[in-house]
Amino acid sequence: MEDQGAGGIWGRVAMVTGAGSGIGRAVALGLQAAGYSVVLAGRRMDRLEETAKMVDGMGARLLAVAADVSQPDSVKQLFSRARQAFGRLDLLFNNAGVSAPSIPMEDLSFGQWNEVVNVNLTGAFLCAQEAIRMMKSQRPRGGRIINNGSISAHVPRPHSAPYTATKHAITGLTRSIALDGRQHDIACGQIDIGNAHTDMMAKVKEGALQPDGEMRPEPTMELRHVAEAVLYMASLPLDANVQFMTVMATKMPFIGRG
Repeated sequence: MEDQGAGGIWGRVAMVTGAGSGIGRAVALGLQAAGYSVVLAGRRMDRLEETAKMVDGMGARLLAVAADVSQPDSVKQLFSRARQAFGRLDLLFNNAGVSAPSIPMEDLSFGQWNEVVNVNLTGAFLCAQEAIRMMKSQRPRGGRIINNGSISAHVPRPHSAPYTATKHAITGLTRSIALDGRQHDIACGQIDIGNAHTDMMAKVKEGALQPDGEMRPEPTMELRHVAEAVLYMASLPLDANVQFMTVMATKMPFIGRG
């Protein structure tokens, strides 16, 4: 497809990984409502189709693509589909992520460790690679990558070594992309989210393991606040960047954790 440019018939184009549920779904819907054409990426097409059915308005410019971000060939196919459909990419929200069972580190299997690393870290790297290739070559050139870090990019929860290790690594990846992308008009920032109300986090309202060994309920915040924060980061011109943002439930045990 011919490149239509940032102001062409497709307007701004975004890709959201992990768009079939939770934070990814909320951000994808928020971007679409703000006028973006959106590529919905995730492992399960049925969940992506559920997201697509939730859009507000007719004629939504959405493309759902089943993809496994941990597999290079799958990622290449995902970006090829995006390029064919929309001609360019202005925003990548690197959001896909999984966690391992909350058990002592020594009881984790190699497979459980690898799955988290492959999706959370390698997946973000592979998607960023393809996004950078597109953003360097398109006209007008450039774009923005926003990585989903997490509060765990700062401090761990008990029994969360794989997840915490990958989220700390995402911070390094964010900084590297931001540095290497400067001369190509590619901005990169990170949003660190704490206790957004998703199906995955619903259990913390009933009780979450604390560093002192006790189980205590934790407050959560509405998903729309995360979507609004990502939209703000995405709305900036490419000569401005939110390098790191933390958005969290005010009373969650982050400050003072541990």
